[in-house]
Amino acid sequence: MTVSADGVSDPPETPQCYLDNTWWCAPYWADRQEELVDGTLQHVLLTVVSVGIGLLLAFALALLARRFSPLENAIVGATTIIYTIPSLAMFSLLLPLTGVSATTVVIGLALYSLTILLRNILAGLRAVPEDVRESAIGLGHGPTRLLFKVELPLALPVIMAGLRVATVSTVALVTIGSIVDNGGLGNLLLEAVGSEFKAQILAASVLCVLLAIVFDLSIVGLQRVLTPWTRTGRS
Repeated sequence: MTVSADGVSDPPETPQCYLDNTWWCAPYWADRQEELVDGTLQHVLLTVVSVGIGLLLAFALALLARRFSPLENAIVGATTIIYTIPSLAMFSLLLPLTGVSATTVVIGLALYSLTILLRNILAGLRAVPEDVRESAIGLGHGPTRLLFKVELPLALPVIMAGLRVATVSTVALVTIGSIVDNGGLGNLLLEAVGSEFKAQILAASVLCVLLAIVFDLSIVGLQRVLTPWTRTGRS
């Protein structure tokens, strides 16, 4: 900002990259820092809550499928059908119940994560060797203790692999929530596409990719902490 001879402050000059509408515009990152931070935080929150709820539901459904094996195909089939519903249609179906709110996005994304998480939980539990189960039962493990002390720890690598896929997919799907004004960085993308503001499109896209990478690496790190025996086996 400059000051003219009469003491009146002149408005700041518009950066040239704004005028040229270039993809890379360094001033944009500083000028819109608050919007970018708010969008990123909302994106993270929607992802974590949606995947967390999806994981709890998938775990409950997996236990139900194991307890009543005739229901397994129906449960897995139902979650697969849900996954095939287009995201725009899903949110539209939820709108009469939850309105234009973050709840609509969270429920939709949690339902989308079910099929991946459920299949991996079931696959992980099936991969536990039968002789390990028999040995644990012989040592006095009841069903609950057997599940949490023996089966789940051994199934973790497969479950975590599914969690990685579900989380990265959810990071991408959160952007669709912009149609109900709760899409995290997707809100910025929708606004920028409408105005053809290239710098904002690039910034929101780059942050989405970075979020997916950070989430994926974080889950890998968590898996290494929770399954130290797998590192020992490879070394």
